[in-house]
Amino acid sequence: MTPSDPKAVLVIGAGDATGGAVARRFARQGYTACVTRRNADKLQPLVDAIRADGGQAHGFGSDARSEEQMVALVQQIERDIAPIEVAVFNIGANVRFNITDTTARVYQKVWEMACFSGFLMGREVARAMLPRGRGTIIFTGATASLRGREGFAAFAGAKHALRALAQSMARELWPQGIHVAHPVIDGAIDTEFIRSNFPERYALKDRDGILNPEHIADAYWQLHQQPRDAWTFEPDLRPWMETW
Repeated sequence: MTPSDPKAVLVIGAGDATGGAVARRFARQGYTACVTRRNADKLQPLVDAIRADGGQAHGFGSDARSEEQMVALVQQIERDIAPIEVAVFNIGANVRFNITDTTARVYQKVWEMACFSGFLMGREVARAMLPRGRGTIIFTGATASLRGREGFAAFAGAKHALRALAQSMARELWPQGIHVAHPVIDGAIDTEFIRSNFPERYALKDRDGILNPEHIADAYWQLHQQPRDAWTFEPDLRPWMETW
């Protein structure tokens, strides 16, 4: 890639763990990292870190559930920054409620965050990529994408739906040159949330018992680099000691 051939990676849900690691990984390869969260101020440390490392980055405060905002975001990046070569949907929305305590508002909000916003991103970046006949779209999956556990009806329902969206998009877009993938992240990730709320799981970090966000980012880069005669749709990433 040369300065005359700029490319962007869009990361929806660029938090302090996986999303941020993915943005940094692609920025090291010369991609302009376009990262989003609802609160733009929380993105500044990530943007500053990428720039300090010699990369290019832009932060956007946006609500991924808003159709108008998602349309405007993709159009702005395509117009003012660079063509979106890679788009990564990485919004979590992992909450636990017993089924009798799950309100309609909770269920709808989780679905909007973990599925509907993925549809909006996927549709808009596909519209941009199709005329070029290339691109990579990655939807971050979870254990809940494959099976529902007690207490996670809302989350599992949304992640199942996101997986179905990714499958439909892959079948439609692969023949048109766009690689759609749905990696399943099966295990605890090295985050502040795990450290604070599940110290017994976090204690496994020294034994490689929880997922390193940088290693997840490496897997995403490898997906993007795959030759089209050997594309992968659904890899699963888990620590060696994880039961499954």
